[in-house]
Amino acid sequence: MKPIRSLAMIALLQAALAHPASADDLAKIKASGVFRIGTEGTYAPFTYHDDAGKLTGFDVELASAIAQRLGVKPQFIEGKWEGLIAGLDVNRYDAVINEVAITDERKLKYDYSDPYITSRAVLIVASDNTTIRSFDDLKGRKSANTLTSNVGRIAAAHGAQVIPALGFDESIDLLVAGRVDATVNDSLSFLDYKKRQPDARIKVVAVDTSPDSSDKSAVLIRKGNPKLRVAIDDALAGMRKDGTYQRISLKYFGRDVFH
Repeated sequence: MKPIRSLAMIALLQAALAHPASADDLAKIKASGVFRIGTEGTYAPFTYHDDAGKLTGFDVELASAIAQRLGVKPQFIEGKWEGLIAGLDVNRYDAVINEVAITDERKLKYDYSDPYITSRAVLIVASDNTTIRSFDDLKGRKSANTLTSNVGRIAAAHGAQVIPALGFDESIDLLVAGRVDATVNDSLSFLDYKKRQPDARIKVVAVDTSPDSSDKSAVLIRKGNPKLRVAIDDALAGMRKDGTYQRISLKYFGRDVFH
């Protein structure tokens, strides 16, 4: 046998032994009996703590259902959004399930499951407004939005004067108070708000159907785990088929939010 001639070759050999090409996190998850899930716990209605302090939310219930279908128990590990995805790099958890949007940049480093939820930009006005019916009607009108958001850019692109707001709820407060004419915002945020405030006098009059206005979210995992990705995709498909997904969706949004 020829001797290994350099430290670089030794390092490569050690890396290969530590992370064999055939390794897949699915086998480790099944062996441990636990599916470790990174999540914020501060992002309602997707992942948050209820009045009793229990972690709950759309993504939390979805993740628990995935774990059940993998034949293991879910273990939620909470962290701030700024470092949440990086937790995958140090093996802090097996997946991040936290309404993580699918982006080309993230695809370079991580793998995604099939999408499990879609949000779109919608035009929201007061219930008694009859003059704004489409995005083109925003020209010269005031729209409440966070200045750096994609939805704020959509409003500005249609000629609206963007009035700064800190978030969805403040945008709606400005709208209901009559200080703005509309807000361009996220469809899921609207559904969540109406679920919490069913008597709110607001309505959606238009949906932006352009490809760049929709965000699809999925389960994020480390690259090199095709068996785990397939198992998660199968779990999601099973939930769609047996009605589990629809039940969770109706609970948090009042409608099916898959598409």
